[in-house]
Amino acid sequence: MKSIKPFQFSQEIHGVSVQPMSESGREVKIRYKGLLAESGAAGILMHFGFGEQEGWKEVDNQEMNKTFDGWEASLAMQDSQLNFCFRDTAQNWDNNNGLNWIYRIS
Repeated sequence: MKSIKPFQFSQEIHGVSVQPMSESGREVKIRYKGLLAESGAAGILMHFGFGEQEGWKEVDNQEMNKTFDGWEASLAMQDSQLNFCFRDTAQNWDNNNGLNWIYRIS
């Protein structure tokens, strides 16, 4: 019988960590505890797209769920690179000083 391997969140960088939800890394959970969360945002959306950092494809927004450990959202990868940043319900952005965040699978 094959044992189930636990997947853990990555090291936190500027309040953001990523947890692969499968062996392939194609399903991920993003946890956010950054500037907007620290400022007491009532709601946070993850703004994301796939592909190269310049010219995101399949751009969308996803509401994040508030948990004891921070704000979380899960999604399926549509490409080998996920680019993302965050926005609160008052239209304040956290885009990692213009660099956004990137998760890549190989």
